[in-house]
Amino acid sequence: MSEFDAVILGAGHNGLAAAVHLAAKGWKVAVVEAKGTAGGAVKTEELVEPGFRHDLAAMNLSMFAGSAFHQTYAGELAAHGLKFVPAPHCFASVFPDGTHLGIGTDAAANKAAIAALSPKDAESFAAMSADFGAMAPHLFGLLGAPMPSLGSVRTVWKAWRAGGVPLLTDLLRLLLSSPRGFLDRHFGNEKLKAMMAAWGLHLDFPPDTSGGALFPYLETMTNQAFGMVIGQGGADTIIKAMTGLLQAKGGELFLNSPVTSVGVSGGRATSVTLSDGRTLTAKKAVIANIHPKLLFNGMVKDSTLPRRFADGLSTYRPGPGAMMIHLTLDGLPDWSASPDLKSYAYVHIAPNLSMMTRVYDEAVSGLLPREPALVVGQPTALDASRAPDGKHVLWVQVRVLPAEIKGDAAGEIAATDWASVKDAYADRVLSIIENYAPGLRSKIRGRAVWSPLDLQTENPNLIGGDSLSGSHHLDQNFLFRPVAGYSRYKSPVDGLYMCGAATWPGAGTGAGSGFMLAKMLAG
Repeated sequence: MSEFDAVILGAGHNGLAAAVHLAAKGWKVAVVEAKGTAGGAVKTEELVEPGFRHDLAAMNLSMFAGSAFHQTYAGELAAHGLKFVPAPHCFASVFPDGTHLGIGTDAAANKAAIAALSPKDAESFAAMSADFGAMAPHLFGLLGAPMPSLGSVRTVWKAWRAGGVPLLTDLLRLLLSSPRGFLDRHFGNEKLKAMMAAWGLHLDFPPDTSGGALFPYLETMTNQAFGMVIGQGGADTIIKAMTGLLQAKGGELFLNSPVTSVGVSGGRATSVTLSDGRTLTAKKAVIANIHPKLLFNGMVKDSTLPRRFADGLSTYRPGPGAMMIHLTLDGLPDWSASPDLKSYAYVHIAPNLSMMTRVYDEAVSGLLPREPALVVGQPTALDASRAPDGKHVLWVQVRVLPAEIKGDAAGEIAATDWASVKDAYADRVLSIIENYAPGLRSKIRGRAVWSPLDLQTENPNLIGGDSLSGSHHLDQNFLFRPVAGYSRYKSPVDGLYMCGAATWPGAGTGAGSGFMLAKMLAG
C-alpha cells in the first residue's frame, strides 16, 4: 500500500493542474490514469499515417495560454517543453454566396471587412471592441473564481465600483442573453451575426437559448485582442509539459491504472483501489477529474449520497454529441471565397442562424442533421511540424449530433447505429466542405472518422460524444454545475472532491477547476 496526501483520478489537464499546484505546495501527490497516455480530451496522435499528427479533440489552446494556471507556472512549463504557435488569423465563416468574414488580430482590418457589409455595424463592432477593456476584467474575474466565493463577490463589487449599476446591468444582461438576442441588439448584418453565433455551437447554445451569448462575445473579442494559439507539434504539448513538471516536483503518474473503487471509511474518502489490486491511500484528499456520473455510479463504495445530490446527478444532462474527422492531405483546402482562408486556424461552415437552430433541433430530436455545423481546423497552416514537408492535416469537428440515432433528417441514411452510419455521414460532411472548397476530395490521402460513441470509447467522460461533460445551459452552469449546492468542488463525501469540465467554470482548456480546487485545498 502506497501513501499520499492526495490521489487524483484522471490525468486530464484539470487533474494535472491540481496535481502540479499541490506538489508545488509540498503535498505528496499521485495521479492515476486508466489509459496508457495522459491528456484526457487533449491528446495528439498519428491516427492515419506516420508523420501526420492529429489533435484527437481539443485543438485551440488559447484558454490554457491565458489561464491563471499558465500565468503561475509559465516559466517552468516552458522549461518542460511547452510551446505555442500563434494564429493571427483566428477564425472565419464562409457563406453560400462565395463570400467570407473573419476575425484576426488586426482590428482595423476586421472593421474594414465588417464595413464592407454594413458601415453601421462596423461602428457598433468598434464600440464593442473599445468597451471590451472595461468588461473583460470583471468577466474573467467571475470565470476565474470559485462559484460561489468571496472572489466572485469581490468581482461584482469591483464592477460596481468601476461602472455602477449600468456596468452591472450590462454584465448581467450579457450573461443571461441568447446569442440571437445579444447579436440583434448590436448588429443588423446576418453574416456578422452568423460568424459570431457559430461559437455558441462549440458549447451547446443554438441561437435562441438563454445564456449562450457569452462565448460568441468572448471568443470574438479575445481573438481580436490577443489572437489564438495552438500547440507546437500538437495540443499534447501542454500535457507533456504538465506531466514533466509534476514529476519534477515529486509527483507520481500511474498510467494504465483504471480505478475500481474509492474507499470510504467513517464517511471520508481515504483510498483508491486500482484494477491490478494496488491500493493508494489518501491522507488529505481524493480528487476526481472524471465525470461525476462515472464517479458515483459504482466507483464510490460504502457511501450514501444525500437525496438532493443523487437526484441532481441523475438529471444532469449531457450536451449533444460531436464527430471528429481527421484527414491527411496533399494540400490545404482551396476555399472558393478567398485564398486568404488558408491562413486561418478555424473556418466555420454554419452560414446563418436559421441553419444553426435547425441543426440543433434535429440533433436533440435524435436525427442526423441534414446540414451539420462544421468547424474546420487547419493546424498545419500554422504549424508545419505536424505533417511531412508539403503535406497537411485537417481537423473537422461536426456539431451537433445525437448519441442515439432515431433517423436521418435528409432521409438518405437508413441505419441507426453509429458503427454503420459514421462513414456515410462523414461523406456527407465532406460534400458540404466541397461546396466551399472544390477539389478537397482529390487532396485526401486518408481519414479517420470518430463517431460520438467512438469518442466515448476513447474517453468515457465524453458520454454520448459530449465533449462538454454536460450541457452548459443556465440550469447547469454557475451555481448549478454539476449540482446546486455542490459547485465548490467538494462532493457529499468528506475528503472527496470533483474537478473537470462537469464542474465550474465548465469545458475548455483553461484548467480553471483543477487549479482553483488545488488553491483552495493548499490554502
